[in-house]
Amino acid sequence: MTRGTRASTIKPGGFYPTTLTTTVPKELVHRSAVAEVLLTDWERVDDTHFVISAQWPRGHSFFVPVADGYHDPLMGCETIRQIGILLGHAEFGVPFGHQFLVWDLDIAVRPEHLRMGYEPAALSIDVECTDINRRGRNLSGLRFEAVFHRDGNVVATGGGSYSCMSPAVYRRVRGEHLPGGNRYQLPLISPAAPQSVGRMSPMDVVLSPTNEPNRWQLRVDTRHPVLFEHAVDHVPGMVLIEAARQATAAALGRSSYLPLGVANEFKRYVELDTPCVIEASLLPGTGTGDEQSVLVTAHQDGEPVFGATVTAGSHGMPPLTNGG
Repeated sequence: MTRGTRASTIKPGGFYPTTLTTTVPKELVHRSAVAEVLLTDWERVDDTHFVISAQWPRGHSFFVPVADGYHDPLMGCETIRQIGILLGHAEFGVPFGHQFLVWDLDIAVRPEHLRMGYEPAALSIDVECTDINRRGRNLSGLRFEAVFHRDGNVVATGGGSYSCMSPAVYRRVRGEHLPGGNRYQLPLISPAAPQSVGRMSPMDVVLSPTNEPNRWQLRVDTRHPVLFEHAVDHVPGMVLIEAARQATAAALGRSSYLPLGVANEFKRYVELDTPCVIEASLLPGTGTGDEQSVLVTAHQDGEPVFGATVTAGSHGMPPLTNGG
């Protein structure tokens, strides 16, 4: 019997299934709301291999269907993030209160199996952990690769790597940026036009326009219920990934597209109290055809803090006639 499955013992005399599906404990994936937990179960195969179960809803307040009926691939990025933290705590003994520093995260999807159906997408994810490093008895970091299966078909592949820090080390690293320090948060700035970045609601826009083409200031709204799902002392990685998705839409002039692949690299913490500049450029040799790739970079205080390569498919609506 695996960890997310329990035999029914409810109310003798009633008819209940012998197994019930639940989410994994929200604390194991660093979520404060059960509604944002995508993982439903996990099972150890051996010391480095695991099988994770997940469910992608048909409707989500932020990860909405894209390109006329596909599950949002960025929900796959969030799934990968949750897998890494789950395994760190539950299988590799990282204590609660320790911090995870993500270095890279990527996903590539297979569109033919990403279409939305009449039920949520039930996923079985094979995970292999490599480069497992320990400091003494404690995990200091690892890399993992994941293969997502849906109805027996591979729907996506991806993975990532992270380091772990004790509370004492994190306090030294973050210093005055910790809650209660003397830092302040930048005021909320105006969003780009939602359609120009592939969004419907201004609340979900994470870019603010500048006077230069394909250059924006990162828009940080700590009140957003999904992107800032709990209190943090820096910009979450998923905000930067969303910025890359939106910058790609604007650079390509497409209000709707399917991200076939997103490869992200996190170089430094992105602070809440300093402007962060996002830039996008079409990669050479990808201006025509079924796929186009865009390089998105982020700089803060003149230093590179984040980079992503987003590959856009030809699915969905045609390009905007006004260039976005």
